[in-house]
Amino acid sequence: MLRVALPNKGTLADPAATMMREAGYRQRSDQRDLSMVDEENQIEFFYLRPKDIATYVGKGDLHLGVTGFDLMEESGSQVQTVLELGFGGSRFQFAAPANEDWKLEDLDGKKIATSYPRLVRSYLSGKRIGAEIVKLDGAVEISIQLGLADAIADVVSSGRTLRQHNLVPIGDPIARSVATLIEREPRSDRPEDPEVTAVKQIFAERLRGVVLAREYLMMDYDCPRHLLEEAEKVAPGLQAPTVSPLSKPDWFAVRTMVPAKETNRVMDKLARLGATAILTSEIRSCRAMEGKPNGTNGVGRR
Repeated sequence: MLRVALPNKGTLADPAATMMREAGYRQRSDQRDLSMVDEENQIEFFYLRPKDIATYVGKGDLHLGVTGFDLMEESGSQVQTVLELGFGGSRFQFAAPANEDWKLEDLDGKKIATSYPRLVRSYLSGKRIGAEIVKLDGAVEISIQLGLADAIADVVSSGRTLRQHNLVPIGDPIARSVATLIEREPRSDRPEDPEVTAVKQIFAERLRGVVLAREYLMMDYDCPRHLLEEAEKVAPGLQAPTVSPLSKPDWFAVRTMVPAKETNRVMDKLARLGATAILTSEIRSCRAMEGKPNGTNGVGRR
């Protein structure tokens, strides 16, 4: 049975569970449950602290896990990325009191509070900046007010928490993060059970289908024969549009996938071209040819 770790709390927990359901997997109904078996799909889900997931996967106790890319890197575990899941985007950044004009080099000799000491030390070492790292497990922003640190390094999403504590970012992000499906790096001395490998591949493909579906919309429109070639240039789809004849002579119904962010622009162009009855609909899930879209297929090492 495939063993998969999901976040039990935090900003990644609910989106991860939602994605699992969209991919056809059962999820726990009681938030206190630490595990749940989906017998039909031969998967057991474990609900763990996001910071611990990479450690469990890296040691081989679990086959796959969903966690933040930043947490994966901080763990130092022997894991690799299977798929970026498209939610939980954030940046990891230094921040300090807004009443001073801080530059990155001003951190030299200062105390920096963070929950990610490994990432911070590595980054500062590369910049030849010496600082004292104060490790905290949470509530990093308050450390400056309490006199424990001069600056912080923490995950920033909207920046609202920084503003609440009168802090401003310093320099470029140390790293950027997104929810990521991870697996253990392959080891020749511990080959994987072929049955587990088969279930793992199906699991990854289902999630890849959900990610792809969220990035695209299905677009339908009617188009006269003489405009079909130009219309396909505007909305080529992943491979090619589906074109079907209408009862009206020399008119065709066209169906194609369009990047969600470009939908309105594409609709405008098709309307100007002469297409009619243009509409869009959401895609629940899909499967794509190898290499689509934009690197979400395949495995990338950390």
